[in-house]
Amino acid sequence: MPVYHSTLTNEQAPTVCGASILPLKTMIRGPAPSAGADDVDIIDEAINFFRANVLFRSFEVDGGADRVLVYLTVYIGECLRQLSRFSDKASGSKHLFTFSKAEFSIPGEPGFTLGGFFTHPANRAEADTFRAYFRQLREECAQRILERVYDSNGQANKFWMAFSKRQFMNMKAC
Repeated sequence: MPVYHSTLTNEQAPTVCGASILPLKTMIRGPAPSAGADDVDIIDEAINFFRANVLFRSFEVDGGADRVLVYLTVYIGECLRQLSRFSDKASGSKHLFTFSKAEFSIPGEPGFTLGGFFTHPANRAEADTFRAYFRQLREECAQRILERVYDSNGQANKFWMAFSKRQFMNMKAC
């Protein structure tokens, strides 16, 4: 079974720290352009490929979209670890909302675990754009993962929660 790479790798998009700023289906404000409602965006890809990709110990990056996919895969794993402490959707949702809004490290800062995949920002504007885009990704991804993990009764899906113990490429958090 091969590692799943992003289908958006060949898409022309601006880059920041080596990562592509791809269109998103979101209402959250940020630097990402809007994607069509029927289009598959990078968050859809990351969630769909997560359970297969998390089993791999290495990932060969083919472009900026793959860098975003790697970041989101590590982030989804951390979201699942956070949600594993809560059995119901209400408390998990509240905690994940706070987690998605929390401060996070960017390339070049201590604590950024994916330093080998991203380049350091060239200037303050690039750092701010990276932080804004990835904050937008984190918030939208947290909303979508909640809908995927919890059923209509508010109970966690055991097949998704089983992956809370897996680490993608032995990376803990982003």
